Amino acid sequence: MSGIKRADGDRVLIILHQETSIPGRVGTMLEGRGFKLDIRRPRFGDPLPKSMDAHAGAVIFGGPMSANDPDAFIKRETDWISVPLRDNKPFLGICLGGQMLSKQLGGQVTAHPKDLVEIGYYPIRPTEAGETLMSWPKKVYQWHGEGFSLPKEAELLASGDTFHNQAFRYGENAFGLQFHPEVTLRMMHIWTTKASERLKYPGAKKKRNHYAGRFLYDPAVDRWLVAFLDQWIGIAGPRQPR
Repeated sequence: MSGIKRADGDRVLIILHQETSIPGRVGTMLEGRGFKLDIRRPRFGDPLPKSMDAHAGAVIFGGPMSANDPDAFIKRETDWISVPLRDNKPFLGICLGGQMLSKQLGGQVTAHPKDLVEIGYYPIRPTEAGETLMSWPKKVYQWHGEGFSLPKEAELLASGDTFHNQAFRYGENAFGLQFHPEVTLRMMHIWTTKASERLKYPGAKKKRNHYAGRFLYDPAVDRWLVAFLDQWIGIAGPRQPR
């Protein structure tokens, strides 16, 4: 995986979980690469495609719900991940989306045994496999109380202290991340304000540390995301004939 790919098509499916959710920096960077964003919210009745013929890739973002919740849309999204896997199209799961990918592949999503959370900036370490792909930031922004197991045949790319599995790859095109590279300063303000009670959970960072951490660590996260998107989906291209 070296250099910048030219994608098969110019539309990326974006799956969000709240009425006001946005794809943040990931969406902005994809648009800068020439992609059109097809935003859907299955939680509120939006359908999911039966094939990836009309899309160059797909991203499932995070949300306050659990991948273990019994809601029909959670199962529908998790089951749907089989579509990009079957069609061998780029798929990215972020936080909840990464947990859904793990479950689709036979993994588990569980809370920390001591009920710790990761909310704020926390260190990660690339594995040998991760280092061969790109340079990784020392700390990344997190907002979760559950983590995913590493599915069989998946390759661990980065690990952490509180939740060990932080990034993995399945095959060449499917990636699951536990952290949030998409978060903008505005999103951070909204999350730390509207969900401020979560900053009191065991292991969470104080609000001031979120902003101090962003100043220190976000430039490296931004560079990492550019390098990741170069290799994961590249730039928009013409659809290939079927």
